[in-house]
Amino acid sequence: MERIKFVLINPTSPLRRVKAGVRPPSPRVFRFSMLPSLYVAASMPPYVETRIIDEDIETIDFDTDADLIGISFMTYNAPRAYEIADRFRKEKGKPVIFGGYHPTLLPEEAIQHADAICIGDAEPNVPDMIEDFLLGQMKPFYRSEPMPLAGLPIPKRDLIRKQDYAPIDVIQATRGCHYRCSFCSVAAFHHYRFRTRPVGEVLEELKTLGPYILFMDDNITANRNYAKELFSAMIPLGKQWFSQCSIELARDDKLLDLASRSGCRGAFVGFETLSQPSLRSWKKHSNIGQDYLAIVRKLHAAGIAVFAGFVFGGDDDTADVFPQTLEFLLEANVECLQATRLTPFPGTPLFEEMDRQGHILDKDWSHYDFGHVVYQPQHMSRETLDKGVAWVQQQFYARHRITRRAWRCLRYLEPTMIMRSVLPLNLGYRRKMAVDGTFQRGKAYNKVRV
Repeated sequence: MERIKFVLINPTSPLRRVKAGVRPPSPRVFRFSMLPSLYVAASMPPYVETRIIDEDIETIDFDTDADLIGISFMTYNAPRAYEIADRFRKEKGKPVIFGGYHPTLLPEEAIQHADAICIGDAEPNVPDMIEDFLLGQMKPFYRSEPMPLAGLPIPKRDLIRKQDYAPIDVIQATRGCHYRCSFCSVAAFHHYRFRTRPVGEVLEELKTLGPYILFMDDNITANRNYAKELFSAMIPLGKQWFSQCSIELARDDKLLDLASRSGCRGAFVGFETLSQPSLRSWKKHSNIGQDYLAIVRKLHAAGIAVFAGFVFGGDDDTADVFPQTLEFLLEANVECLQATRLTPFPGTPLFEEMDRQGHILDKDWSHYDFGHVVYQPQHMSRETLDKGVAWVQQQFYARHRITRRAWRCLRYLEPTMIMRSVLPLNLGYRRKMAVDGTFQRGKAYNKVRV
């Protein structure tokens, strides 16, 4: 059969996009999320030749001889994705297919710029899409329900240059999350279902990878029994690994012990907020009434660094939330912080509620990047929320605080982990925020507070 050339494009922000051969100063430490594209490539029929283009790394060749163009994107990249697709279709006559979170959650919008939309998991849809393309009978929508993960194809890691990305191997053991947090587009994409790969299949793939592993899972501990089985089986492999998990990790002593013994050295934990009313309104039930400080200290005692996720801008938040949260972060010696402005992504219950109430003031999807305030907060101005978050980031990532944090980490983390993860992440955030204007906005807010 004649070979088909397929180009899969990952659009990115103008702040990180390569232009005229000049690469913006986007820290390598944050570039590790190509796994979905590698799964798409692995799901292609053998006669399809796939090339992946990441706009963080290289420019798009609009004169490519590819037969079919694919674009995978999240909401904040939708305008760029539509721009790319329109150019390929109108100027080059190339058919375009879309996949990813935004096209799945807003397929009727996305189809205005594409020939077909992959809705949901790509693996079951891709073979049908290619077959219909060959027959000249491509349908506008290809929908898949959340599929079982047994027999998941092995990602085609040779399609990207390893030196362009963080020095860590990426794998997936689970998909989705059964929690129903109202702001979460990830859970909405997966229909609020949690799925697991057979432990044996995960282990066989792990054996082919290096010593440092990132599980690209939404919540690797969502099923505690599965997590315990996986962690127990991983102990002999001697890996050191990182992943996202809920605070449940610290509430189950056996689970925490197995995670530590299997090599867990860092966990991204969605604390979200110190506000109990906000947790209730967002349906983040697992966090309600929990002692965050005790949880962090328990993780530290197990030799696990904490990458904390906090969201600002809930209905209960006033300007006091910024110093209060910073105080907690510093007291707990949280190693790394992802501070975001509440973002009502389309397709989530939060978006539907805010839109119905008329609170959303900005539907420019490029602003749905956690770095803009697209709605009217209840108890502060949009500017206060925006600059207040920047202030927390500017304070947290101040040089003297990074130094102090790293020094305190020596009490419970191995020095190699501090040098390989804690410091690169902290310094990477400093570099990123110096470029995107976060530090400048934080300093402006600091002057207002004084």
